[in-house]
Amino acid sequence: MKTIDGSSDHTRSLPAFDTQIRFINLHYVDPPSLEKSKVSREKLVIDHRGSYKPYVKEAIIKNVLSNTNSAPLAGLVFDMFCSSIVDVGNELGVPSYLFFTCNADFLGLMLYLPGRDDEVGREFEELYSDYIIPGYVNPIPSRIMPLFLFNKYGGYDTFVKIGRRFKETKGIIVNTYTELEAHAVKFLLNDFEDDNLHHVYTVGPLFDVKGESVKLCFSDDSERDEIMKWLDDQPDSSVVFLCFGGLGSFDGEQVKEIALGLEQCGHKFLWSLRKPPPKDKFEGPSDYKGDLQEVLSNEFLEKTNKNGLVCGWTPQKEVLGHKSVGEFVSHCGWNSVLESLWFGVPIATWPMYAEQQLNAFQIVKDLGLAVELRLDYRNTSGEVVLGDEIARAVKCVMDTDNEVRKKVKEESENSRLAVMNGGYSYAAFGQLIEDILGNMP
Repeated sequence: MKTIDGSSDHTRSLPAFDTQIRFINLHYVDPPSLEKSKVSREKLVIDHRGSYKPYVKEAIIKNVLSNTNSAPLAGLVFDMFCSSIVDVGNELGVPSYLFFTCNADFLGLMLYLPGRDDEVGREFEELYSDYIIPGYVNPIPSRIMPLFLFNKYGGYDTFVKIGRRFKETKGIIVNTYTELEAHAVKFLLNDFEDDNLHHVYTVGPLFDVKGESVKLCFSDDSERDEIMKWLDDQPDSSVVFLCFGGLGSFDGEQVKEIALGLEQCGHKFLWSLRKPPPKDKFEGPSDYKGDLQEVLSNEFLEKTNKNGLVCGWTPQKEVLGHKSVGEFVSHCGWNSVLESLWFGVPIATWPMYAEQQLNAFQIVKDLGLAVELRLDYRNTSGEVVLGDEIARAVKCVMDTDNEVRKKVKEESENSRLAVMNGGYSYAAFGQLIEDILGNMP
């Protein structure tokens, strides 16, 4: 097994693109401290984003409205954690659009929350075994539901308020495609047609297919090159890729069980392994910088020397698109799900946080496009998934006769057709552009 270190922050690469997009740096607002705070993490994040509202308005006035060389302001686009930007749009007299990076099912849940709160007036309760949520095909066990729905310290109330703000927008841009989430999209288009919500644009899958941004994310090209060179030397569909997103990490005990599972299953593997951040700060994981003996035994390192590569931050899209990769052990973030489907790589589900448990439930139970390793794992639970369980799931996905593998290959074609001329996402994106241009004087 070989090891290499990770890379720099992806966001530093964005201004380097040859694009007409202009990047404006806003006044920096210190994030809140999590130490000894009883207020939910979600509320702290939303409140922190909301504190940028006056600086966003100031930047728009200075750089667009007061700039004679600027094009007219046709609208504002924000993500779900910046819903207070709707106020800026209202104050400036321009429409707002939500860019929703999660899936249509979760959007349905968010739009369902305000009405449900009007009727019930309190958080969800873990006493019930299943919840029927509009948009999802199957009833959802309470253990799968996002933790913020049960939070009494501002988490639940925060998301109810966000859901209400969504309905103040002129439209919602969703990173999904109709063929994948037909049931949820039908719910969004039919059940909300008489609501304040004006339009839903399903324009996905959206990501940098060519992977140009990846090259800018490594401080040293040799790190990326070593990963790709190692994959080049492996047989087709032979490698299990383990990667848990920008915030995914495990402590030492769980790392040892993953190592045990990989050793037991015997497949080649590429493992993006990252160190957990301090629990009292808004920080992401870091790389081990070559000092893997902290968490991995010398025995494991020696036994898997020829079969595996352990790295830090990984060029996920390039890896999933490589012919040697045959499985993705994933946290089931929505971008990762879309990328795996695009490249036809089946997933073993290991959700970590946020809405990822719902994503895992959807692609396993509703869509049949993944194999369950876990559906209800949470990185805050302290639970350890044993090596035997990991090995079983990995072997199941790597079985060439697995029906999930065949369905994912078929869905790969659907995802590509969606964004081609004539596809639903292609048409939806065209409609979005037409509608935005219609806002201009």
